[in-house]
Amino acid sequence: MNRGALRGSLIGASVAVPLLVCWLLSFGRGTIASTTAVLVLVLVVVAAAATGSRPAGIAAALASTVGFDFFLTEPVHTFTITDSDDVETAVLLLLVGAAVGEIALWGRRQQAHASREQGYLDGLLGTAGAVAAGATASGEVVDLVRAQLVALLQLDTARFDPATRFGLPTLNGDGTLIRAGHPVDVTRKGLPTDTQVTLPVRHGGTVYGHYLLTAATRVVRPSRSQLRVAAMLADQAGTALATDARAG
Repeated sequence: MNRGALRGSLIGASVAVPLLVCWLLSFGRGTIASTTAVLVLVLVVVAAAATGSRPAGIAAALASTVGFDFFLTEPVHTFTITDSDDVETAVLLLLVGAAVGEIALWGRRQQAHASREQGYLDGLLGTAGAVAAGATASGEVVDLVRAQLVALLQLDTARFDPATRFGLPTLNGDGTLIRAGHPVDVTRKGLPTDTQVTLPVRHGGTVYGHYLLTAATRVVRPSRSQLRVAAMLADQAGTALATDARAG
């Protein structure tokens, strides 16, 4: 199933499930308090929002309100509400459902962000461990960092060049990109697609080469954290090359 079809199915389920729940709750009408029914429906909205789809969360909130009106308020099986308390409850259900859905989405985004940050850290620590152990040749470390840079920054390609001077945009250790003497807001404009970007490989103030980063086929907008991790990864390659240079 393609992504569009999956999204459509998810939204369809987000509409159908609250209506089904309201229909089931209608069999206990008179014994199940409106507040209890509302809480059950809010849980349904949260479940829909937890999928990470804002349209699904909104659809669930709307369907819950419609189902509550149709199945659980007098007169039943109509979209008319005669009791002012039920009107207030229906409106609150919509507002609370939408708000809780947004909170659930925010929590999911924060979890995804934390997972990405952990992935960056794991990659950096893995490379640092290989350098510290000294059992991995500098060439292997350089290639390992190259592969990590491609994955981290979503690049088309990256390659190491031992040359120490280039007239290309340069990614600095603090995560800033300098092009023609001016900083570029990569998080907004993305990495340049019309030229390569150089990432210096340094250790102890000495430049041992550059990674040439290419993102030509699409615009990628890495975060400042990703750019800083990229610079730190390049420093690990610099450490490995410096160790080889001293040993030679």
